[in-house]
Amino acid sequence: MNTEREKKAQADAGVFSIEELLPHRGRMKLVDEILELNAAIAVTVATATRKWPLFDGRAISPLVLIELVAQTAGIKNGVDRIRTQGADADKRGWIVGIKQARFEVAEIFPGDRVTTRAWNEYQLENYFNIAGETSINSRVVAWVSLQAIQAEG
Repeated sequence: MNTEREKKAQADAGVFSIEELLPHRGRMKLVDEILELNAAIAVTVATATRKWPLFDGRAISPLVLIELVAQTAGIKNGVDRIRTQGADADKRGWIVGIKQARFEVAEIFPGDRVTTRAWNEYQLENYFNIAGETSINSRVVAWVSLQAIQAEG
């Protein structure tokens, strides 16, 4: 049974646009759609294009999958911020470090549809340990662990 908080988070997935939740624009905005958003996890989808960072004229480096996990976590935590602090809450930036990343592919191709799942493993005030995985054609191709800290006001 879903709690009221989970129901609110699921409803939020359809209420907020990606642009309201992430500062990324142009070729750095990788996420195309929010598939699922609840109190525990965010799931997004992105279609790889030639405009993506790290495109070498033929394929895209899998390092970009780290950014997809970070953006998906940003969506989840952005909705959490709005829900707890209001829509006009301060949108301070984040400093993010890569704890670990493991890739099962050497390259990604334009047209690949990448599904990303991200969740907070641990949170203490404005410090987060974030975990995520990305899949292409239902096959997990990357596991990522991030540390993030949000600037204080």
